[in-house]
Amino acid sequence: MTIALITGANKGIGFETAKQLVELGHVVYLGARDPERGTQAASAIGARFVQLDVTDDASAHRALTSVDAAEGRLDVLVHNAGIQEFAEVDGPRALRAFDTNAVGVVRVTEAALPLLRRSPNANVVTVTSSAGSFWAVTNPERPEFHLTNALYAASKAAATMLTLQYAKANPAIAFNALEPGYTATDMTAAFEGGRSAEESARVVVRLATLGANAPTGTLQDETGALDW
Repeated sequence: MTIALITGANKGIGFETAKQLVELGHVVYLGARDPERGTQAASAIGARFVQLDVTDDASAHRALTSVDAAEGRLDVLVHNAGIQEFAEVDGPRALRAFDTNAVGVVRVTEAALPLLRRSPNANVVTVTSSAGSFWAVTNPERPEFHLTNALYAASKAAATMLTLQYAKANPAIAFNALEPGYTATDMTAAFEGGRSAEESARVVVRLATLGANAPTGTLQDETGALDW
């Protein structure tokens, strides 16, 4: 039985990913900052709630200690928590974006590594964005070419690079970054369109459930590897 933990999972892509993994028979820990919202979300789909604020070292440590005590290992980790603000760029907003979108990956990964190393087939997926790909944002044929959100894009580029570096340092664990596709969520409410979180979650679940021959150190979308 596979043990999975998803950050920022009380809504959006994270929630749908948790729901689909539960339906596939996995034991899923739904991580969320707010205990009330997290508990309600977990109860609705048969997952297990764990309080997890990716901007808090102590919270990340407590969450993984709780999973360790109950399960003794972790097989799948999905870094889904993230923020995107549409406001004037300044120092505090930059710190907030990087703290959540990039440093949060470090906090949770470091807390999770001892558990992941006990898994026979550990798999880590970072939900990132191709808005952080130099190739995509400089390609006039890509939608990212027309987007401007410096802090979100830069922090997601950092999250992607962190994923690659963790892959290099931990060859026994699959680490991959994923562009899930343009999705209608709270983070994209300022824009029109976007597909359902359920559809994008299928892309996350596919990568998170690959077997022993899974790729590692890649940036992907639903069609395969993306240029950086």
